[in-house]
Amino acid sequence: MTGGVATLDHVARRWPGACVPVRLLGRIARHARCVLPVMVAFAIITGCNSRDPQAAIDTRMWTDDLALRIRLTPRPPFAREDVIVRVVVSDKASGAPVERGEGRIYAMSKDSVKIYDGLERGPEPGTYYAKLNFLTAGEWAIGLQFRRDSTQKLETMDWLQTIRNAR
Repeated sequence: MTGGVATLDHVARRWPGACVPVRLLGRIARHARCVLPVMVAFAIITGCNSRDPQAAIDTRMWTDDLALRIRLTPRPPFAREDVIVRVVVSDKASGAPVERGEGRIYAMSKDSVKIYDGLERGPEPGTYYAKLNFLTAGEWAIGLQFRRDSTQKLETMDWLQTIRNAR
């Protein structure tokens, strides 16, 4: 014993019946000193990502010539609460934002409840906003129609969205 602190070897000599678990603990402690820095480094490397952390929650869709990123806020959406829909539209080939587009978003529940709103241009280039208020919780079919300008045809995308119970 050194300075009033019992070491694992001291405990193993003092209580021989406890040798196997104590020696095993000693080995684990020695290996933990080597493995712990590696695990911490791995956690830091995987946690530090240069990409936008919010981009992981975007729904991405593509048409023949457009790329769309759709985000519903709050995430997950709740019934009886305003949900802001943010749509970022860019050209699929060049990645340039589509600035003068027009579109709409609509949704229908299993009970045939329908809601819709037009997309309005936001302050950021190629960004459009709408507001939806889902009346009931459950599975909703959502559709989005968008076109570059009034001379183009409407491109339609659709998906299923789960809406949570009201808070």
